[in-house]
Amino acid sequence: MPLPLPFWAQRLDFRAFFSRAFARPQHMPQLTETLLLEVLQTVVDPNTGRDFGSGKQLKNLKVEGGDISFDVELGYPGKSQMPALREALIAAARTLPGVGQVSVNISSKIAAHAVQRGVQLLPSVKNIIAVASGKGGVCKSTTTANLALALAAEGASVGILDADIYGPSQPMMMGLIGQPESADGKTMEPLENYGVQVISIGFLVDADQAMIWRGPMATQALEQLLRQTHWRALDYLLIDMPPGTGDIALTLSQRVPLTGAIIVTTPQDIALLDVQRGVAMFKKVGVPILGIVENMAVYCCPNCGHTEHIFGEGGGQRMAEKHGVDSLGSLPLTLAIREQADSGCPTVVADPDSAVAATYRDIARRAAVKVAQQAKDFSAKFPTIQVSKDT
Repeated sequence: MPLPLPFWAQRLDFRAFFSRAFARPQHMPQLTETLLLEVLQTVVDPNTGRDFGSGKQLKNLKVEGGDISFDVELGYPGKSQMPALREALIAAARTLPGVGQVSVNISSKIAAHAVQRGVQLLPSVKNIIAVASGKGGVCKSTTTANLALALAAEGASVGILDADIYGPSQPMMMGLIGQPESADGKTMEPLENYGVQVISIGFLVDADQAMIWRGPMATQALEQLLRQTHWRALDYLLIDMPPGTGDIALTLSQRVPLTGAIIVTTPQDIALLDVQRGVAMFKKVGVPILGIVENMAVYCCPNCGHTEHIFGEGGGQRMAEKHGVDSLGSLPLTLAIREQADSGCPTVVADPDSAVAATYRDIARRAAVKVAQQAKDFSAKFPTIQVSKDT
């Protein structure tokens, strides 16, 4: 005769107890790549305005159990942006249930982009950007030097070609002295400082020597500087263009394989009139305008803090809107920018934590993003056709 069950066991429903104890969790979605892509679409790149889930930036996505790993490939140099982007992506991935470890690797890959038709490309230079102005005296050379240094600080390989034959200033601004050497007797080695490769006619002539050359001679010399310099795997080559829209500037715009152009101006009306000519010149030869940079936008008194728009207000922004191009940024009129450039240590390296250096980095990043959004150059992928005569 079986023993009677204890009082507590008599009131227990064993079937219900075991079904609850060993039941599988309900409403727990399985971690999949599709779910991960959905949450990554909520993270938007602040520089491009595009999310990371639906674009081509996401690479090597892996979901193994609860562990997630993927790579993100930026089309522009963004070294300073990567930590914040990584944190945002990891936080988004962790919103999914059942997530264990999350590994995110972010890198930049700068591609070569299309240039004008019929222009011979440089094999070791991916993108060439002309930094131009309609007139002189708008700090175009200072802007070129600081933008090059900003791109280099963000992780890009950068060079500068000083195309101002009659007034080369990049040797002084970049703190470089000496003459280029030649390892093979055919090409010149660029001089380098702050991680930027530089070539200039100023390296080849005495500082007090006047370049009494006509337009064709100057243009030929510049083409030699461009194509006979041994550039070492550049992501960007910035050309400090001569001021104005004369013969040299126009010829260079037609013969140099340009990915895009940056127009530098001041807010005053006379400078903006010349900007229109520069924009028209580049559009006529099929070079995209990456944007307009406004120098000397405002003066702030260092003693009392009073601000004054000495050369006018908002002229660069209005000009950008008129021509349907981007306003990349505005820079103040400050003594420090001039002093640092004259001393051979531009603002981006002399005072990297300053507000002005941050503005230069923002402008450079916006220009690089504009380049990344353009059509890519696939000519290097085409096979070379060789015609040989059978013997």
